[in-house]
Amino acid sequence: MSELVRTALAIDRDLLERFDQWMSGHGYTNRSEAVRDLVRNALIEQEWADPHAQVVAVLSVVFDHEARTLAQELTHIQHEHHHSVLCSQHVHLDHEQCLEAILLRGTAGALRELADRIIATRGVKAGKLTLLSTQV
Repeated sequence: MSELVRTALAIDRDLLERFDQWMSGHGYTNRSEAVRDLVRNALIEQEWADPHAQVVAVLSVVFDHEARTLAQELTHIQHEHHHSVLCSQHVHLDHEQCLEAILLRGTAGALRELADRIIATRGVKAGKLTLLSTQV
């Protein structure tokens, strides 16, 4: 872990009050940790802007278990991209719906394309790509 450096910020009182409300609503106990997380998130977004950057991510999808051949199609897509798929976890939410969490590693551009392809597959009800980084 790197050495902590103290710094000072000038922030409008109203903005600081709103930030303090946001911070407490998200479980932060001090401003420093909240600001560090916001900076990390901004840097991750910047990293993902480069389609060639090596990144990690989680793709979460909810899909209709009853949709014909959908589970097989999702598995087929993952096999086509076996070099990017680290593993997946399949959960039965109820009689008709399943949740799948797919851990990914590769270039930002390739992972976005893979996520878009899976999310756009007929029968997928919702999907979200959570951007992560090993660099921050």
